[in-house]
Amino acid sequence: MQKFTLLRTTAVPIPMEDIDTDQIIPARFLKATTREGFGDNLFRDWRYQADNTPKPDFVLNNPAYSGKVLVAGRNFGCGSSREHAAWAIADYGFRAVVSSFFADIFKGNALNNGLLPVQVSPDFLHQLFSGIEQDPGIEVEIDLETQTIRIPSKGLEETFPIDPYKRVCLINGFDDIDYLISLKDKIAEFEVSMG
Repeated sequence: MQKFTLLRTTAVPIPMEDIDTDQIIPARFLKATTREGFGDNLFRDWRYQADNTPKPDFVLNNPAYSGKVLVAGRNFGCGSSREHAAWAIADYGFRAVVSSFFADIFKGNALNNGLLPVQVSPDFLHQLFSGIEQDPGIEVEIDLETQTIRIPSKGLEETFPIDPYKRVCLINGFDDIDYLISLKDKIAEFEVSMG
């Protein structure tokens, strides 16, 4: 996985609550067995007409919005437990999702796939949406080492929670197996000490 330490980027807003995994990646696209290509169908039914032409009013089709952070309303990733939702968001190019609440299974799937779920207060989320609406070029800074999200131009910042183990994995670019491999010397020492 790609290491995640400090990210400074613009953001893409979807100010809707209860965005479920079927809206993120519709079930008809779950047949692939590798993670690649899911980004093409991220929010497919919101992005495209039935004839596959882009819907001009959807944010991912609006050239004013870009960046590596997706900002969404409360209860993001609810619904079925499909890991493909995290795959699609990451494959599209997002490194983090900001919301005031994440469904637990989505949060776990995101962390396991190098996608950082940043849970903020409703007030901070409102200010972030407002800032992006006023200026689509506004930057967001996410510092995983200090667990802080900032809107530098507005002087706003807030800390966010993350499982300590997953934080170590993301900072180092580890999946669970990489983490165990990183401990091989300590494991060997322990085995020797146990006789």
